[in-house]
Formats: sequence, structure tokens, C-alpha cells
Amino acid sequence: MSDYSLFDERKTAQAAALLLFKAGGRLPLLKLMKLIYLSERLSLQRYGDSITGDQFVSMQHGPVLSKMLDLANGFQRSNPGGWETWISDRSDHAVALRDPSMIRSPELDLLALSDTDIECLTDTWNKFGSWEQFKLRDYTHTDACPEWEDPMGSSRPIPYSRILKAVGHSPEGVEAINRRLHEQRYINEAFR
Repeated sequence: MSDYSLFDERKTAQAAALLLFKAGGRLPLLKLMKLIYLSERLSLQRYGDSITGDQFVSMQHGPVLSKMLDLANGFQRSNPGGWETWISDRSDHAVALRDPSMIRSPELDLLALSDTDIECLTDTWNKFGSWEQFKLRDYTHTDACPEWEDPMGSSRPIPYSRILKAVGHSPEGVEAINRRLHEQRYINEAFR
């Protein structure tokens, strides 16, 4: 049950856009990936829900969101209103807002994000936004993110259940959240 079909490209792009907005429009991709991952972790801890619905993987530089990384690297085609609407092409290991004037206020202009999504992204920015990208990378390789496993030069899936356990959910809570996410996956597939 670790492969959820809950990915929402529009929410992913707007989550990245919110953090880029807070950063003044541009961030190293590594730092953006870590900030999004830590926001996801916080959302799973507080609400038992993912912001993006992406799949998490352990990679050499720590945990990342698989489909978001593919979009940022140009390995996955963007849908209308998705990644390429909000985020410019990767350049010099960084990404930027495609058009900074699209965001006057995150609450008014990033409508795919819920209030709790914005709260988790903002709280993560407030805690880690001033950190340098490699300090963030190193942080995700510590006991702070015990769900990360060294992939030995490859990548390894990180099941939602492992993150939920790491952020403090009880076994019963993990099971209930997994069941809800599994049901949501089937609902999403039924409406495709």
C-alpha cells in the first residue's frame, strides 16, 4: 500500500511556488526539495495527510518527492496549470517562479492549497528557510528523519507508514491513515 495514486501536480507546483515566493523567487533545487519534504512530514504529523500526494523515496542526498523531482528535472511532462505554469525550467541547479507577478498573496493566488497546506509550508519555511541547502540535506540524514535509508547509489521507496510511524503516530493511527489513503486512491482512480 506504499504506492498511492494521490499525486496532485497542481498542488505540488503551488506548494513549490509558495516556498519560492517566500524565498524571493528563486531557490536551489536541493533546498526546495528538502523544504517540501519537511513540509510533507509536518502535514503527515499534524493532520495525517499529504500536501502533494507524491511518492517519497530515499536518494543519495536524502528523502525526496519522486514525481516532483521528475518534473523539476524535465523527466515528466507537465499538465496544464501544473509545474510549468508556476515554475521555470531548472537552471544552474536552481528553480524560480515562472512569473512572480502571479502571486500577490499565497492565500489569494495559490487556490489549490488548503489552509493547512499553507500552514505547514509556512511553518517549515519559518523554521528552515534560512538554512543553507547542504545543512538541510545533512539534517534529513540524521535522527530527525529516521525514515530515510541510504539507497547505496540508487533510490528506495519510503512508505507513508514509515513516515507516519517516525512522526509519532501509533500503530492504530498508522493503520487508520493508511486505510483512508488507500480508499482515496480508489476514489481518485474511479474518477479518472
